[in-house]
Amino acid sequence: MGAFFGVASKRDCVLDIFFGVDYHSHLGTLTGGMLIHDKEKGFNRQIHSISNTPFRTKFEPDLPDFKGCSGLGCISDTDPQPLLVRSRLGVYGIVTVGIIKNADALVEEHFKKHHHEFMAMSNGKVNVTELVASLISEKDNLVDGIRHVQEVIEGSMTILILTEKGEIIAARDKVGRLPIHVGKDEDGYCVSFESFAYHKLGYEDAYELGPAEIVKVNDEGIETLAPAGKDMKICAFLWTYYGYPNSNYEGKNVEVMRMDNGKIMARNDAENGGIPDLDYVAGVPDSGVPHALGYAHASGVEFARPFVKYTPTWPRSFMPTNQSVRNQVAKMKQIPVPELIDGKKLLLVDDSIVRGTQLRETVEFLYSAGAKAVHMRSACPPIMYGCKYLNFSSSKSENELLARMVVQELEGDEGQKHLDEYADARTERGKCMLKCICEKFGFDSLGYQSLDGLLEAIGLDKDKVCTYCWSGKE
Repeated sequence: MGAFFGVASKRDCVLDIFFGVDYHSHLGTLTGGMLIHDKEKGFNRQIHSISNTPFRTKFEPDLPDFKGCSGLGCISDTDPQPLLVRSRLGVYGIVTVGIIKNADALVEEHFKKHHHEFMAMSNGKVNVTELVASLISEKDNLVDGIRHVQEVIEGSMTILILTEKGEIIAARDKVGRLPIHVGKDEDGYCVSFESFAYHKLGYEDAYELGPAEIVKVNDEGIETLAPAGKDMKICAFLWTYYGYPNSNYEGKNVEVMRMDNGKIMARNDAENGGIPDLDYVAGVPDSGVPHALGYAHASGVEFARPFVKYTPTWPRSFMPTNQSVRNQVAKMKQIPVPELIDGKKLLLVDDSIVRGTQLRETVEFLYSAGAKAVHMRSACPPIMYGCKYLNFSSSKSENELLARMVVQELEGDEGQKHLDEYADARTERGKCMLKCICEKFGFDSLGYQSLDGLLEAIGLDKDKVCTYCWSGKE
């Protein structure tokens, strides 16, 4: 995924940016960066790998060298950034969050027009943020350039720019798949992916950008440079998984949504065959816990934590990058509480089931610890499609997705024509898929949240929420 945090203030803002970016560490684990602007000394930038060391640890030694009243920083799961760009539109810093599916085609087109080179990374690819900056430079000003980017890319792109004047230009992606919040305090303004990040730093809510909106932020206020569009498709996974519990998007809190989502799942179970015979309801930590709390509350079954996550040495789910090591780390992090497992009938709620690799490990260790029954619930529908708009999954093929893999096993290519039926537990194909996954993983029962139930929990107009990974519909 990735995220950013920027400040334009009358006072030194280095610590605000340092802590503001650090509060976005749940959204990426590849690289981090800080870019500070001082009126006298100009720009100062640092980028570090955070694959095996948290952002805070890597950047704390840099703090004495930073000074300035404006700046930005980022957590990136794609390319090293922020970049410092010198172009015909001036010198500016830039960070981006998103994905460009047609990047290679845009690079080739750029070569034909301009006959200059891009800096290639070790994999031979072009840094996406550098490509965005080059596309911006095809127009006569930054605003027109940003609009140009939004028109020509396939995917999604949210942009933050820091100018030589110490002003921030923030641009939400074309249909608002990701959020941008603006906060204020007595000395200036900040721009952030997550609102809670600036609340902890003493800023108050000032503004939330609409889809495709572009604003300029300085220490005096906010100016709209391009108005918001009417169409919005904000990513539903912000609520089910990515978002931090304290976060709010479009006025809807993440933790409240997850608890409501769990209640709806329990309600649906009660209406469609009844709540299983259980001793405890538990969440797969950490993001599955609030969904499970809601399920327990609505079902009347006691909530418990039969296993906990050991986080002091491996605090983040996405690290390390090697899949086999990640699987082993996931196994090592799960510490059982035998007294809450042995002889008990458990229902687990996970935020989602993507490939199912770590889930298999979880179920196996619960049974090895003496569990009498393990029922499984996913807090979202079966994931049938790879995301086209954000860096959601590291799956190289949709056939790596558990639901698609099972469909292929059951019916081969013919089954791929009936994904809507497989995603619906009320159909024969849907029941068949659930049965197959239960047998594969050893679940006593399996249930997925329905798409209608998920949208009910979010509470926004369904036409304003992106559900492509479940429905395959734009």
